[in-house]
Amino acid sequence: MHIEQKTNKVKKAEKKQRRSLAIIKADCNVSQSDSPTLYLAILNVGLSNGLSEEALLTAAAATGGQVSQVLMLPSKSYCFLMCTTLADAQLVYDGMHNRATIGQKGAVAYLSYVLELPQQREENGWQKPLPGGLVLLPDFVSEAEEAALLEAIAVGTASPTDSLKHRQVKHFGYEFLYGSNNVNPLQPLEQGIPAACNFMWERLELPAFEPPDQLTVNEYEAGQGIPPHVDTHSAFKDPILSLSLQSDVVMDFRRGDQLVHVLLPRRSLLVMSGESRYDWTHGIRPKHIDVVATPSGSLTTQARSKRTSLTFRRLRRGPCDCQYPTLCDTQQTATPQEVCDKLATHASHLEQQNVHEVYDKIANHFSDTRHTPWPQVAEFLNSFEPQSVLLDVGCGNGKYLGCNPQLLSIGCDRSLGLLGVGNARGLSVFRCDCLQLPVRSSSIDGCISIAVIHHLASSERRLTALRELCRVLRPGGRALVYVWAKNQRKNDKKSTYLRQNTAVNKEHTTEQAQRQKLARQLESMDQQLPVPLPVHTNRTEFQQQDVYVPWKTKDEQRTTFLRYYHVFEELELEKLVDQMEGVVIRKSYYDQGNHCVIFEKS
Repeated sequence: MHIEQKTNKVKKAEKKQRRSLAIIKADCNVSQSDSPTLYLAILNVGLSNGLSEEALLTAAAATGGQVSQVLMLPSKSYCFLMCTTLADAQLVYDGMHNRATIGQKGAVAYLSYVLELPQQREENGWQKPLPGGLVLLPDFVSEAEEAALLEAIAVGTASPTDSLKHRQVKHFGYEFLYGSNNVNPLQPLEQGIPAACNFMWERLELPAFEPPDQLTVNEYEAGQGIPPHVDTHSAFKDPILSLSLQSDVVMDFRRGDQLVHVLLPRRSLLVMSGESRYDWTHGIRPKHIDVVATPSGSLTTQARSKRTSLTFRRLRRGPCDCQYPTLCDTQQTATPQEVCDKLATHASHLEQQNVHEVYDKIANHFSDTRHTPWPQVAEFLNSFEPQSVLLDVGCGNGKYLGCNPQLLSIGCDRSLGLLGVGNARGLSVFRCDCLQLPVRSSSIDGCISIAVIHHLASSERRLTALRELCRVLRPGGRALVYVWAKNQRKNDKKSTYLRQNTAVNKEHTTEQAQRQKLARQLESMDQQLPVPLPVHTNRTEFQQQDVYVPWKTKDEQRTTFLRYYHVFEELELEKLVDQMEGVVIRKSYYDQGNHCVIFEKS
């Protein structure tokens, strides 16, 4: 009976292995090999069920075999190894197959030789040259100097020790302000960079080097890291210096799809200048164990311990004029006149492609996210007498049309998809363009235009839309206009838009990395953009007024659409309204990331 149960168990395991091999063949076009190869597939454990690269390498190392590459695919319950030699592959197979337990749940690993690794694999980050301008200087300080530096930065602090999500931080010279991603050059800290650091500047042999005047000290416990980021261009000059004390760590450099792993040994100095400083993000993944490359090219693991990093910078005190605009806050913030001219020339085409067509495609998904009236808009609607005629210009799914049931509410929009949602709800809606309303002059008691005018691509078109609102109002009629604000903070309080970003760390770092990734994705997107503009990172501060804002669908394709926005500076909306004759601004206010104006027709 015992033998029969064991045989059934073996048969069941073999059946699962055959099924896994069939899935791998279908997913990756990788076939099983009947004889040993350099390549091994772990059939039953991967990223989707909690296996880490470190745990896999630890299990492989226990067999005595050397591994030169690990390939773990997102959302897959299998992964791959490439071994250094055929003998290593046999050691790993014999030592792990149906023997080793790996993963969070301690699953018994099942392995198979395969003919090759998947073609779409990410290139090995250990086999890449360093980014341009990146220099690593091992053993830059001695053990005695390391001890002296650690003592110097612990005695007296330039600013209170900050407890960030991922580490402890201390500033000298100037405090880095994480809310604005910058420093205030007019507010130096009481204590500058400790004099114990001065010996390093003499040791550096860099042309035209200026000693730093700002120091950030990061204290990492094992398992902590820092998200990918680029130090703010306009805040600091070139180069950035990073000294690693107490422990080794692996730092990842990324530019688009390019990845380079760099091992920072204890007491080494990393010099980031040029391309590596301005055009690559750098970050440290939060891990207790690093995967590192050996001199022979194989991979092994290395435990982290407490690490202290000293990042030295020199304040720029002016705009950045670098040749790397993708992540340059100076160049992203400024809107050149030629861009304004292009927007005016191609406004109709841009709005058609990156506003009207997009909202038709995302109508149902967009409508699902728009259901609760904003309180101050509802207050405006409730201020009218019963039986007043209300026109909602750009009504979307019509969420405001039933807000005050005592009004005769009519909505119009350019999007057929959103109008279809309104029709299905039994609302009174029709299709038109906000630049030319098919409504009789002086016939409407009240108008609202909520989050519409910021989709118009020139100042003249935005003013035309406001004039149309004024035209249809009767004398004494009032209009309420909401537009997206460039500044998403008021009195140091984040708008609802920023607070929705739960995935981004409190620091500025991930925001910049996401902006770089989105900007580079433009090249692969199947969208011919009428005007080249920055792609905004959702749930972050706006860096420029004219931007494309991504909308990602929730279906299996996860398609990204780019919507054009002109986000308004403070008082910009009021200045537009002041250009119209016969109107008086009754109220002007800021509401959760929007500039808002109520004006009355005289």
